[in-house]
Amino acid sequence: MSLTIHSWNVNGLRSILKKSFGTYLESYQPDILCLQETKLTKKALGERTFPFPYPHQYYHCAGRKGYAGTAILTRYEPLRVTYDLPRAKHPKEGRVITLEYKTFFLVNTYTPNAQADLVRLPYRNQQWDPDFRCYLKKLKKPVIACGDFNVAHQEIDLSRPQANRRNAGFTDEERSRFSELLAIGLIDAYRYCYPDKTDAYTWWSYRSGARARNIGWRIDYCLVSSCLLPQLEKADIFAAIRGSDHCPIGVTLSDTGLGCVSGVSYQRVFLLPLITDS
Repeated sequence: MSLTIHSWNVNGLRSILKKSFGTYLESYQPDILCLQETKLTKKALGERTFPFPYPHQYYHCAGRKGYAGTAILTRYEPLRVTYDLPRAKHPKEGRVITLEYKTFFLVNTYTPNAQADLVRLPYRNQQWDPDFRCYLKKLKKPVIACGDFNVAHQEIDLSRPQANRRNAGFTDEERSRFSELLAIGLIDAYRYCYPDKTDAYTWWSYRSGARARNIGWRIDYCLVSSCLLPQLEKADIFAAIRGSDHCPIGVTLSDTGLGCVSGVSYQRVFLLPLITDS
């Protein structure tokens, strides 16, 4: 049976619940959904989970209110759940969740942005990217790494490469580090399936009607270990899905060994109550 994994930077989970999130879940029903930039706090979440139609939900909150954070919603209970990068010292920003399954590791990541004037580029280039690469390399099973990597790898991955050189997300350093990440045996699933496809983006600025004109960047990725390529059925960008400045992406793989989970209902998701900060 095929396994569908989606990834989406929602730019605020509570915010997107007021928009298209329920309709999206009902329409696509991914088996596993990785979320980035959830902007939840531990205080707001407490011991609760959102009443989504997923029996297993994992949330990782940043120390700052309204900032970063990741989550994974899944139909399949993992063998183990870990958070952050082990034995590495990084700010508490809720950027990595790893689920271990019998035949693979699933890693959900929200890579730090280099920010305006590249103030955070040294941290990203010298600490985050090397530590993240080292972490994935040491995992003892095939890897599926999904998330917002905050880099357009090649010129084909953004609409205006010349105008954006040395801008955050398209510096030589960030692109080189992403190449190094792929060099450990990971494959950019979408580019593998569509090596020459242009105008395929996952993020658009809110300014100047960029999305309507498709002036965008592809900075969200599903990376898979090269040994999983025979199981890769398809890779998708769901550009028509609104509600965030990013759109969802996804991969479908066969023969993952997870089996089928029945009795999961996707109806009336859009009527879910919201969690509010207190």
